[in-house]
Amino acid sequence: MRRRLLLPGPRFLFWASSCCCSAFAMAQLRASSSSAASFDYLVLGGGSGGLASARRAAELGARAAVVEKGALGGTCVNVGCVPKKVMWNTAVHSEFIHDHLDYGFEIPSVAFNWRVIKEKRDAYVKRLNEIYQNNLDKARVETIHGYASFTADQEPTVEVDGKKYTAPHILVATGGQPLIPSESEIPGANLGITSDGFFELEELPKRSVIVGAGYIAVEIAGILSALGSKTSLLVRYDKVLRNFDSMISTNCTEELEHSGIEIWKHSKVRSVTKSPSGRLAVTVVSSPLSQKPTVNIIDDVDCLLWAIGREPNSKGLNLDHLDIKVDGMNHIIVDEFQNTTRKGIYALGDVCGRALLTPVAIAAGRKLAHRLFEGKEDSKLDYTNIPTVVFSHPPIGTIGLTEEEAKSTYGEKNVKTYTTSFVPMYHAVTKRKTKCVMKLVCATEQEKVVGLHMQGLGCDEMLQGFAVAVKMGATKADFDRTVAIHPTSSEELVTLR
Repeated sequence: MRRRLLLPGPRFLFWASSCCCSAFAMAQLRASSSSAASFDYLVLGGGSGGLASARRAAELGARAAVVEKGALGGTCVNVGCVPKKVMWNTAVHSEFIHDHLDYGFEIPSVAFNWRVIKEKRDAYVKRLNEIYQNNLDKARVETIHGYASFTADQEPTVEVDGKKYTAPHILVATGGQPLIPSESEIPGANLGITSDGFFELEELPKRSVIVGAGYIAVEIAGILSALGSKTSLLVRYDKVLRNFDSMISTNCTEELEHSGIEIWKHSKVRSVTKSPSGRLAVTVVSSPLSQKPTVNIIDDVDCLLWAIGREPNSKGLNLDHLDIKVDGMNHIIVDEFQNTTRKGIYALGDVCGRALLTPVAIAAGRKLAHRLFEGKEDSKLDYTNIPTVVFSHPPIGTIGLTEEEAKSTYGEKNVKTYTTSFVPMYHAVTKRKTKCVMKLVCATEQEKVVGLHMQGLGCDEMLQGFAVAVKMGATKADFDRTVAIHPTSSEELVTLR
């Protein structure tokens, strides 16, 4: 059901402007808007956050438009969460195949065809692109194809392929893109690919080198290795996922090594060269603590992938025309309500550099739409206790404060942790083993659960329910009062002592 806007169009447009109520200001407003197509809500970026916000605004009665230069769905749908999960599922199949004999299934050797899953994965993504477009059409949200940048007009205006568009409310949700080192920093760096290029690979690489220690590096390294690519992971320190709880960081590093991935610790790439055969030679400098640096070359590499971080898509927007402030990494600075430093301009998602997760952008976009077009002045996203999963092998689920963060926040004496480590029952009959580790971080005399961290089979799926409990302020006593489900791994979380 469509809801009526709180204010009619012309008054709404004028209210959002920064002009004073004078004849001159009104004339200027008419002049600037007369040459530009006008909407109530203009969204720059057709990713998850922008689309969710535009559709919700349209449901509330706003005349909305989305500007997108590429395929709808943004990083998540096209080169992120969705195709990544398909590939992770593929890798899990490979792992389970190794366990079939232990479970009594005598099967011949199984060959893997990368191109089959790539074609099916790409077809699935294309269907999602079409679904997003159909949803916009049904919601009567106009789609404007092209790259938007702000103009120097007095009123906030964007230009797309020579045409101007304006609105009293403009949302910047342009996302981000993976970083790649400069040639001056690392000669030959451009011979490598990023996570975007991973989804363009036509066949499984025989020899892969992944550079990075974050969740993207961990996930892609795990996928490639499980599917049969000899994989090396280059990290600057001695562990991966160093921003996670120390238990997770340590265990994930061990599981990667246990799975056969070669981890080069305290290592950096010095240079990359390409042979006539097309294979790469990666020169690596390793500097373990208290030891002299060593230089080694990894030869015959057919996939060098940089997973060293992401940068916001903000540079080409001409934000300076509106004096919109950015930080040192060019992330757009916003307050708790997604307001930028220019009235009527908002930003959310990866372009802001905080909690780079699809559900976060979606939730923030919808909250913003309700504030702008339904009059819910206090509508904003609560950025605390956001659950997240890393699709490593096995997967990681985490929410809330790490043990280190809790001690810093509440004081070491006011923090108590409960941990467990075990081999899941799935592996009772298998030669291949993985561990499951779990930790509850509790604070204050009431032992409120302020952090929950786990890695093991099924942890990706079990986190969502426990996240509700943590968000509601559950205590250790609440967990203890919950009857366990046996035999499961999740029962360990309600039986910790």
